[in-house]
This record gives sequence, C-alpha cells and structure tokens, in this order.
Amino acid sequence: MSAKEKKVVKPYNKSDQSKKEEVAEMFDNISERYDFLNHFLSLGIDKLWRKKAIKLLKPLGPKKIIDLATGTGDFAIEALKLNPNQVVGVDISNGMLEQGRIKMKKRGVDNIISMEYGDSEHLPFEDGTFDALTVGFGVRNYENLEKGLAEMLRVLNTGGMAVILEFSKPKKSPVKQALGFYSKYIIPLLGKSISKDASAYSYLPESVQAFPEGQAFKEILEKVGYRDVRSKLVSGGIATIYYGVK
Repeated sequence: MSAKEKKVVKPYNKSDQSKKEEVAEMFDNISERYDFLNHFLSLGIDKLWRKKAIKLLKPLGPKKIIDLATGTGDFAIEALKLNPNQVVGVDISNGMLEQGRIKMKKRGVDNIISMEYGDSEHLPFEDGTFDALTVGFGVRNYENLEKGLAEMLRVLNTGGMAVILEFSKPKKSPVKQALGFYSKYIIPLLGKSISKDASAYSYLPESVQAFPEGQAFKEILEKVGYRDVRSKLVSGGIATIYYGVK
C-alpha cells in the first residue's frame, strides 16, 4: 500500500468498498438518530456555526441555493433566512434524505427545499445553476476532495459564493486538550451507545485529523479556481468557516 493510500480514512475499512460507499452506508446506519446525536454531541453549538455561515451569504441575496452533503437538511433550513426561491439539498445517503424529507414536511417548507440524491463529485446540474452553495461537515468525507470542490465550483454562477463549514483542530489550550479528549473518548462512547454504530463515531475524529485544514485547505480551494478565499475560526477553532467566490 502506498503512502497516499494509507491516508484514506474510511468508516469501516472494508477492502471491497470505496470511501464513498462506506460513507453512504455509515450515514444510512445512523440516519434515524443523527439529528439527536449531532446536536447532543456538539452541545448545540453547531446551530450557531450554521447561523454565522449563512450570514456571509446575506449580501449576495441568493435566490437559488444548493446544500451539499445536506444530511437531514439543517443547513438548508438555515438558508431560508436568506429568502431564496429554491434550496436543493443533495446527499449520497438515502436514509438521511428520507429523514430530511420528513423534517421538511413537518416544517411546511418542502415547497422550497427539495431533498435529492446525488454525488457531490458528479452533480446532476448544469454549469452556473446556483447563486450560492453550502456544505456543512461534508467535504472531509469526499473521496476525491479536489474533484468535489471543482464540481461545486462548476454549478455556481459567476459571482456566486461557496460557504464550507468544517471541523478543525484547535491550537490553543485548554480548548485543544478538552476537544481532543472529548473527540477521542466521549464522542465514540456516546455515539456507540445511542446509534449502535461504533465505527461511525470513531470515524469522526479520525476524519478530522486527516483533513487538510486551515491554510492548506484554502490553497486547495484556490488551486481549483475559487477567488477571494477566506476563513473564520469559530468556537476557539473547533470548526472553521471557509468561503470563496467563483
């Protein structure tokens, strides 16, 4: 196995499945408990992060928005504060999408937000379809990061903005030590007991460690063609909001 192959972090490490296939299986497995666990394990802070990310799009006044790796659609729902005409949530997990569709109907927003199956590396949309794009905690799950980011750029129209929210690794004490302990021991333990899928919540800290965060990720965004690439740390560096323009 080459050094490059060793860097691929997968939920189940099955030799006959790609990372993409395993990520879809993982989210299918935890879909019914995902919303509860997501907000519980983040202590609800994830909601604040999404609010901050959506505010970056407000000056653009986007009317057509795509939310990739949408899961059950939390980011898509937050995007409604921008008063768009349409929000399209895309995910490779049918289990997550089904939970999202139930959520949209309950909230009475299924006429604006559609939940569609799709692969972020092969999006079924024409060039320049969307005014804005969001991804929450999804790009680190891409099998081919550069390909996925380039495909995101393709479906944005000129002047459109992509906003990417992703976990990062805090550098300062005591946040660094506290998060390290919480991610390594508490999240997998609680995730296993509630979702019954130990691998899913062990994969979370492993995938965060493997992700090229900060300046390294900004350079990748610039390499594939994004302009005016910037980033904002949130909650002491637990997560980062990256944003760039086409």
